[in-house]
Amino acid sequence: MARISKGQLDKLQKKYITDEAIGKLFGISRQAVHQLRNKYGIAPVGDKHRERNEEINRSYGQGISGTKLSKKFKLSISQTYRIITLYKGKKAKKK
Repeated sequence: MARISKGQLDKLQKKYITDEAIGKLFGISRQAVHQLRNKYGIAPVGDKHRERNEEINRSYGQGISGTKLSKKFKLSISQTYRIITLYKGKKAKKK
């Protein structure tokens, strides 16, 4: 596993956001970075996909199918519908 200190990983996460991007810098997998974050007790960046998820929901609300959205965003159909369902739940709680 790559030699990345807790402080380094914290700074890298703020700059590169995703475990995948950090892994590419060090030639390690996304999972290896995830394991390091867990080892050091560093929480993942929470809203790294917020804009994408909001666009998926906006488009779905405008009548674009989940299948087309999954292809556009390179997600599985089930993941796309999980995002849509999650946002519906958040809107219902706000009311």
